[in-house]
Amino acid sequence: MLEYAGSQRAGLRAERESPHPLAVLRSFDWLLLGGVAALVLVGLWGVAGITKFAIPGDPSYYLNRQILYACVGAVVLVAAALIDPDLYRRYWRAIFIGTCLVIAFVLLIGHAAHGSTRWISLGFFTFQPSEFGKLLFVVALAGMLSERQRDLNRWETTLKVVGIGLVPVLLVFVQPDLGTALVYMAALAAMLFIAGVPWRHLAVLGAMVVVVVAGVLWAAPAAGITVLKSYQQQRLTCFTHPSTCPAAAGYNLDQSITTVGSGGIRGRGVNNSTQVNLGFLPESNTDFAFPAFASQRGFVGAVILLGLYLLVLWRGLRVVTVARDLYSAIVAGGIVVALLFQIFVNVGMTMGIAPITGIPLPFVSVGGSSLIANLAAMGVLLAIHARGRVSRYARRR
Repeated sequence: MLEYAGSQRAGLRAERESPHPLAVLRSFDWLLLGGVAALVLVGLWGVAGITKFAIPGDPSYYLNRQILYACVGAVVLVAAALIDPDLYRRYWRAIFIGTCLVIAFVLLIGHAAHGSTRWISLGFFTFQPSEFGKLLFVVALAGMLSERQRDLNRWETTLKVVGIGLVPVLLVFVQPDLGTALVYMAALAAMLFIAGVPWRHLAVLGAMVVVVVAGVLWAAPAAGITVLKSYQQQRLTCFTHPSTCPAAAGYNLDQSITTVGSGGIRGRGVNNSTQVNLGFLPESNTDFAFPAFASQRGFVGAVILLGLYLLVLWRGLRVVTVARDLYSAIVAGGIVVALLFQIFVNVGMTMGIAPITGIPLPFVSVGGSSLIANLAAMGVLLAIHARGRVSRYARRR
């Protein structure tokens, strides 16, 4: 089990004695907050260039919407930072059930686009429940793990946690949204590790994942059973066997690599980025936002963006070490690993080192659900850090 600053006893004491809001505010990780703010600004800078020619006659259409989402996300971040994370622990069952119901509801009344049903339209706003579910999944499963921390050496407990965690994973998978389902799995693996699940359990679970993947990719198709959609199979085939990839199936990746390379050191600028402006790069404002950004802002811009990601991830990992109790440490670890996984897969797929999925680039891809959900997650990290510091100061006195 990873060590954290607090203890279960300290966590229970903090539950009875809620710290003063000013003490919480003074204990914020301001470097983390500054890194997140810089990421949002760089993301808006990228959106301004990437979408300038997307809507004829209205170059600021997407930028204005993204600024609105950023403002809403900022309010959500502040609210999440001021809420004691122990509240989520007490109501983790309601959070988990509500998350599963909303994700399942998508399959009934969801809005379909690009062959997937992932969105619910409210008229004035179309949101993707699975994006918010990434955070809710983490805070709910962490509650279950922290309740059973003394029984985590037992196989029954580990299998029960994994079995319950697979419910929202499967609901997201059948939308179909393989990329987001993998994010949930990465977060679950991180939470099991931080909670202190024995290595032998993790090793067996890892072997089971390998067997399932082999069955889905090779055994099931050989037996005439189709698990993945045809386009998902093509994406994986193009990644594992690029020499046999059909030209049409490999078009997105070819254009993405070309676009990344075209940026050079300083970038081609907004007006001269022909791959983006002329529509050669598909989904340039969502899934392939990174190559579009790299084309316009160049190697320098890409380094700035990746450097800010590194800063936020570093400070996020530090939050795990200062958490006041096991629950907070598990939540922080799940959030950070989920964010890391999204960054790696999105950036990696645009350069051919990861299979193409529908995972957006955090804080950069156009879309309100992703931006607001990520800012909410950062608010939870700030809350965990602040209360961990307050708890540490209280024990020193």
